[in-house]
Amino acid sequence: MKFRFFSLLSVRVIVAACAALLVCDSAFAQGKAAGLPPGIRMEKDVSYIPDGDEAQKLDLYLPEKESEKPLPLIVHIHGGGWMGGSKYPCAVAGMVSKGYAVASVEYRFSQKAKFPAQIQDCQAAIRWLRAHAKQYNFDNDHVGVVGGSAGGHLSALVGTAGGKKAFPMIGGNEEQSDRVQAVCDIFGPTDFSTVVQQAADDKNVKNIFEFNTPKDPYSELIGTKLDDKAKAEAVSPVHYVSKDNPPFVILHGTHDTLVPYAQSEEFATVLKERGVEVWLQKLPGSGHGGPGFGKPAVIQLMANFFDKYLQGKDVKIELVPEAEVTVEPAKAGLK
Repeated sequence: MKFRFFSLLSVRVIVAACAALLVCDSAFAQGKAAGLPPGIRMEKDVSYIPDGDEAQKLDLYLPEKESEKPLPLIVHIHGGGWMGGSKYPCAVAGMVSKGYAVASVEYRFSQKAKFPAQIQDCQAAIRWLRAHAKQYNFDNDHVGVVGGSAGGHLSALVGTAGGKKAFPMIGGNEEQSDRVQAVCDIFGPTDFSTVVQQAADDKNVKNIFEFNTPKDPYSELIGTKLDDKAKAEAVSPVHYVSKDNPPFVILHGTHDTLVPYAQSEEFATVLKERGVEVWLQKLPGSGHGGPGFGKPAVIQLMANFFDKYLQGKDVKIELVPEAEVTVEPAKAGLK
């Protein structure tokens, strides 16, 4: 039951957050290539670790007509409490129509392998993508990552820990970099050392998890209680923040019952203190997903962010006024 909950959660989360970029009509959701928008082709279940685990695969979304120049790459990492969800369908596959290549990455779940397996898989996938840049016409100097919830956590960790060899490399391609140039973190947990207290202090909502029990995906990911300082720090993106991190845009609702809003406040503060460019879009009333994330201005914020840092467009990144994205908490979506 827990697995099914998080599988559904991850899909609904990203659908809500990236609604304007979706390409998942009924045919696409059933796995039919005919459901892709015109001009986009897909390569499904490409192994990024030869003879690896069944989960160590990715889907590629590419233009049917090859671009004259290498394309910036957006890597999508799905959510699901690190124990469910799926790389398919990919909520941002439609970005191919806007001049990008897209890869959607699967990774091992915590039931099968404890952390750092998940970040090792994501970093291995990024190195594999760079190693195959000529084959697929990727621009290796312009790679971004996006994900929601657990995918937001892994995206943030890719961003802060990239290039630091913080985790043993797997899958080869060690000559390639696992750094990225832009990160979109949609309500991902970022500090496992503070999440329990932040959830207790949140006056807006009651967190639904029984922390440090088998029902808690946080402690299940690291295989021990969250008061294990070394493991809590090792899994936390905030622990790896440095001035050379890529720019971040973070989206988070104030009434999130799964990841306290304070997680993103803390993360954004640390990024700013280290001199990293960061935009924290606060969505008053929104929960763990919901209609606030699908508002056109929020979608445009994400699009502008990637266009600026991956395509080099001269666009201004501005947060959406909170009044424009405020929703009633009772209508905030997932609880």
